[in-house]
Amino acid sequence: MSHWEPSAREVERRQVRRAIRTRGVVVATGTTVVVLAALVVGLVSSPGWERVQETFFDGFHARESFDEVAEGFWVNVKLFLICQPLILLFALGLALARTARSPWLVPLRLLATVYTDVVRGVPTLLLVALLAFGVPALQLEGLTNSLLFWAGFALVMSYAAYVAEVIRAGIDSIHPSQVNSASALGLSRAQTLRHVVVPQAVRRVIPPLLNDFVSLQKDTALVSSVGIVDALNAARIYGSYNFNYTPIVVAACFFIVMTVPLARYCDWLQRRWLERERAGAL
Repeated sequence: MSHWEPSAREVERRQVRRAIRTRGVVVATGTTVVVLAALVVGLVSSPGWERVQETFFDGFHARESFDEVAEGFWVNVKLFLICQPLILLFALGLALARTARSPWLVPLRLLATVYTDVVRGVPTLLLVALLAFGVPALQLEGLTNSLLFWAGFALVMSYAAYVAEVIRAGIDSIHPSQVNSASALGLSRAQTLRHVVVPQAVRRVIPPLLNDFVSLQKDTALVSSVGIVDALNAARIYGSYNFNYTPIVVAACFFIVMTVPLARYCDWLQRRWLERERAGAL
């Protein structure tokens, strides 16, 4: 049995495609290097660059504040890890309540609608301040006065409203034929949601959900507004004592290291989902 080899025409096509890709990579790399070099030169040659470098990019203060900022950043990480699953559960409940069709659940649906509309209309920073300062001021028995707890609770409340709308959009995107088929098989409304609609909806909304959680990683810094010593607050405390803002840049680097990989993962998931959708349409 002879070994298959591409024809001369196919070899020529491959060479042309390879040359086009190589030229594209060279042009993209060249323009990127030129633009970045121009930005760096423009920044360094500006009249106030020395003062900016001394205030924001001082190596000594970066090393001195690193441990304090890292310790505060651990508060942000713990807050994110705790709030994320709570947001998912709360948002899924809100989304299911808003998509309920039973007449008995109309009050629940109205309550979920009012909640999402009101909470999304309140800035997250304001919600953090209201709960962190307002609830302890009520002096209610059995409730903690921890600022961290109520600041985290405010993040859960705020993000659950946004995530619920994402999940609801995913549920509404499921074709009615899926629901009709499940009904023909004898599944109840609850069973249809659990076994047919929700699993498909969750797969569809994973990329936008991850984008929301990228924002949540950054918004954990809002707890610094109520006096909690996280990465941002630790950086500000150091800066106020040493009259240098390099620790704020250090804190920003911590957040970048945590958010950029997840953002790239979101892009990869989005491309993968689009490829699957195109393959299924063929």
